[in-house]
Amino acid sequence: MKVKKHRFPGVYIVIDDDGSEKIATKNLVPGQRVYGERVVKFEGEEYRIWNPSRSKLGAAILNGLKNFPIKPGSTVLYLGIASGTTASHVSDVVGWEGKIFGVEFSPRVLRELVPIVEERRNIVPILGDATKPEGYRALVPKVDVIFEDVAQPTQAKILIDNAKVYLKSGGYGMISVKSRSIDVTKEPEEVFKEVERELASYFEVVERLSLEPYEKDHALFVVRKP
Repeated sequence: MKVKKHRFPGVYIVIDDDGSEKIATKNLVPGQRVYGERVVKFEGEEYRIWNPSRSKLGAAILNGLKNFPIKPGSTVLYLGIASGTTASHVSDVVGWEGKIFGVEFSPRVLRELVPIVEERRNIVPILGDATKPEGYRALVPKVDVIFEDVAQPTQAKILIDNAKVYLKSGGYGMISVKSRSIDVTKEPEEVFKEVERELASYFEVVERLSLEPYEKDHALFVVRKP
């Protein structure tokens, strides 16, 4: 087994003895597993395998994502952080110089994040409603990137509204869109085109990528604030 750097800073490729490749992040908190992920050691460093079936961002990277604006040192507003599966890998990427402000609506789900953030001090959990961005203004500064994974019919509007308050000019948004959460009566492609039009009313749409086969009827959009 060996490990090499991915073209995205902070992401790695683990090459198993059988030649198969997986993506991973260097564990910011050695010894900590977040969601039962496989952990490997190579040349004195610990790497956490990024499971694409458990993380839409991981799926996007494996599917050939071209634009990954989250880098070491980035400040990220994460809408819909849930129990922290994807956010833990983002935490590895941004490192101790970066910061993640994670908004979650469900108190029960946010409680599951507490043991993780006790050691991962670069994640700030926030109990809040992503549809009301003013509600956490006292806690969140201007950020480099907003990542949204909120399965709601208004999810494009949620990203726009948060970007108006928190995203730096020239900053990026990333949004995972589940077509069935927006309109079950329409074909996914039709829904994605409508979402793209809505996003384009405020952002420059940089990239759109299908998350098949890891997530059915999902797409990830990368957008940039002018």
